[in-house]
Amino acid sequence: MNKQRRFMLGSAATLMGLGLLTRRSQATANALSADERALHALNRLGYGPRPGDAAAIAEQGAQRWLDRFLDEQLAPRRLPQPAALTERLAGLEVLHLSQGELLTRYREAVKAAREARREQAKGDTPSMDALNAVRENVRPLVQQAATARLARALHSPAQLEEVLTEFWFNHFNVFAGKQAVGVLVADYEQRAIRPHVLGRFRDMLGATARHPAMLIYLDNAQSVAPGAGRPGAQRRSGLNENYARELMELHTLGVDGGYTQRDVTELARMLTGWGIDLRATTGDVFEFNPRRHDGGGKTWLGQAIAGSGQSEGTRALDVLAAHPATARHLAFKFAQAFVADDPPAGLVTRLADNFRATGGDLREFTRTLIRADEFWSREAYQAKFKTPYQYLLSSLRALDLPLAQPQPLLQALQQAGQPLFGAQTPDGYKNTAAAWRNPEALTQRVQLATTLGQRSGVSAIQLSTTLGASVSEPTRRTLAAEPAAQQVALLLASPDFMKR
Repeated sequence: MNKQRRFMLGSAATLMGLGLLTRRSQATANALSADERALHALNRLGYGPRPGDAAAIAEQGAQRWLDRFLDEQLAPRRLPQPAALTERLAGLEVLHLSQGELLTRYREAVKAAREARREQAKGDTPSMDALNAVRENVRPLVQQAATARLARALHSPAQLEEVLTEFWFNHFNVFAGKQAVGVLVADYEQRAIRPHVLGRFRDMLGATARHPAMLIYLDNAQSVAPGAGRPGAQRRSGLNENYARELMELHTLGVDGGYTQRDVTELARMLTGWGIDLRATTGDVFEFNPRRHDGGGKTWLGQAIAGSGQSEGTRALDVLAAHPATARHLAFKFAQAFVADDPPAGLVTRLADNFRATGGDLREFTRTLIRADEFWSREAYQAKFKTPYQYLLSSLRALDLPLAQPQPLLQALQQAGQPLFGAQTPDGYKNTAAAWRNPEALTQRVQLATTLGQRSGVSAIQLSTTLGASVSEPTRRTLAAEPAAQQVALLLASPDFMKR
C-alpha cells in the first residue's frame, strides 16, 4: 500500500470515528430542518444531489423546492427526459429488440459455442468466427442493459422511479448469468418492472410471472406434469417447484406466510404449462401449453382448485397479490429499504393497511411512506448505509461526472460485490448496513473516491456546497485540516456521505 493510500485510509478512519460521535450527539436533536429534509429526499428517494440541485434549493427555498420535488416524483411522466439520455438509450440495441429476437441471438451464440467445443474435441482450434459469435451475441447485450440502468439512474430527473426500479427488480430478482437470462434482462426490467413501480402490484406480479427471464431463471419453463406431452414423446424434466416456492416465500407471502410444503407442490402443479414458445423469433415468447399442464384437481392454501388450464395460475396470482401476508411482507421490505434496517412497527402496519385498502396500488403505497413522520425523523435520516451501487451513483452525481465509459464503473461494482444483474440467489442483494459496512468495503470506497475525485476536478468547497446540510460541522472542520488535494476524496469517504 503506497503512502497516499495509507494516509487516505487513516484519515477516512478518523472521519468514521467522528461520524459515530456525531450520530450519537444528534440522536436526541430536534426534527430535521427544511434543508435537511430536502437533502434527505434527494438521498433516500433518489441517488443523491447534483450541483444544480443545491442551486435550485437555495433559489426556491428548501420547503418550496421539496414540495415540488415530491409532487413531481410521484408523477414521473410529467418530467421531460434530458435529450442526451434519450439519445443514449436510443443507441442501445438491446432496448429495441423483441423477446423472440433476443432469444434468437442467444440460440445463435449457443450454437456457435457448441461448434467451437466440437472443434476442440477433435483437436482443432476453434474458429474465431464461432468464438466471436458468442461474445458478440451475448456479452454486449448484458453490458448494454447495465449501461441503460446506470444512465437512467444517473441522469433521469425521475429519481424516485429509478430507486423504485432498483427496489422492485431486486424483489423480483433474476440472475443474468443463467442461460438466456442475460440477453433478456434489459427487456425484463423495461417491461416487467419499470411500467409498474407506481402502478398495481398485481400487474407487476403477473408481468414477472410471464416473462421469459423469470421462467428460465426459476425453471418454470421446464416444469411439466408427469407424463405430459404427446404420446411416445420423452420428457427430460418433470414438476419443478423452484418458482412456486420463491413466488410465495419471496415475491408475496413471505417465509412466515402460513403456507406448507404441500402448498408449494400444488402451486407448482397449477403453474405447469406456463413456459416459452421456443419457435418464436419475434415478438413476445410466453405461451401456455395445455399438453404440459397438470389438469388434475388440487388443494392449495386450503382451497379446492378444479383443473382449468392457464386460469389456475392466474387465479393463484390474484390470491397471492391480495393476501394479508403479502401486504405485511412487502410493507416490511419497503420500510426497511427506505427508512431503517429495523423499520418502525407502526409504519410497517400503516403500509400494510394501505396496500390492502388500495388493492396494491404502489403509487399510494409509496405516497404513504413519503407522508409518514417516521420517514422524516432524525433516526431515519441517519439510519441507512449506502450499498455499493448507491455509493457509486451518488458519487457520480455529486461530482457531476458523465457516464462516458461505463465498463470501469461496472467493474468497480463487481469488485465491491454488487455487479449489476449479478445476484445469483432469488432474494437479490441485501440493503442493510451489516451486508456492506466492513473494513474491506471501506478500503474499496476510499480507492474509488480517490479515482473519481481526481477525474472530476471539483474542489472540496464545491462538493460541500452540493452536499449541503448532509455534511456535519465536525466533518467540515476535520477536512479543513487536511491537504487540499485529499479533501474531495476524504469527503466522499466520510460517514456523512456513506449514509443514504
